[in-house]
Amino acid sequence: MIQRRLIPTYIFLTIFSIISIFPFLWMISAATNNYIDISKGRLMPGSFAAENFRNLVAQQPLARAMTNSFVYAISVTIICLFICSLAGYGFEVYHDKWKDKLFSILLLAMMIPQVATMIPLFQMFSKAKLLNTTIGFFLPMISTPFMIMMFRQNARAFPVDIIEAARLDGLTEIGIFFRMFFPTMRSTYAAAAVITFMNAWNAYLWPKVIMTDGKSLNMVMLIANTIGGYKIDYGMIMMGVLFCSIPTMIVFFVLQKQFAEGITGAVK
Repeated sequence: MIQRRLIPTYIFLTIFSIISIFPFLWMISAATNNYIDISKGRLMPGSFAAENFRNLVAQQPLARAMTNSFVYAISVTIICLFICSLAGYGFEVYHDKWKDKLFSILLLAMMIPQVATMIPLFQMFSKAKLLNTTIGFFLPMISTPFMIMMFRQNARAFPVDIIEAARLDGLTEIGIFFRMFFPTMRSTYAAAAVITFMNAWNAYLWPKVIMTDGKSLNMVMLIANTIGGYKIDYGMIMMGVLFCSIPTMIVFFVLQKQFAEGITGAVK
């Protein structure tokens, strides 16, 4: 039985939950209605889902954009996890007097706005002939100071005695990383995977700059392309937003437990 003193708390949480989930419910409702019903403020689901999907497929290369987004996001996630975890592990395990100074310089990069580096990066990638390539998309994202800091902070909870025992048993440093550190830090990898995948999937500014070819667009760019003309079809746009949101929701719901453990620094 709920205690009386907790009733205001549950009421507040219920109201806050409704407010938080309302945009998602409205997106689903809008994806099933036409633009006239949406303009009138209709909140109930309609019968125009199939029509909105046909219009979206007819006007935009949905399959190509979805495939590109998966290729970009998965590639960035795998490479970023490997490089950043290796860097964070090295910064924490191997001690050197210059290590902290180098790490402090690395963290300064977090203070530089992304837009300040767009023009130099575009010129650099243009000269390297990396425009409209997968490598050009994920190269600036495969190593971020935030991810390196996250792995380093969580690596502090990794038992040092295990490393010393493994070295005495003759296990190499690479073997310690892959056979001991990697399985032990599963929750950290899961949290980093969720963050990296969502950032890569929802990336818009850098792909818009580097992907000048229409064949290289991702889902976020596809949705932006649907907003134009004299008449905006909100139903079609919301259908595209729904398709764009489903993969990130699946990834988060599958890894939400590990995500919470990884953010709090849990080690198993």
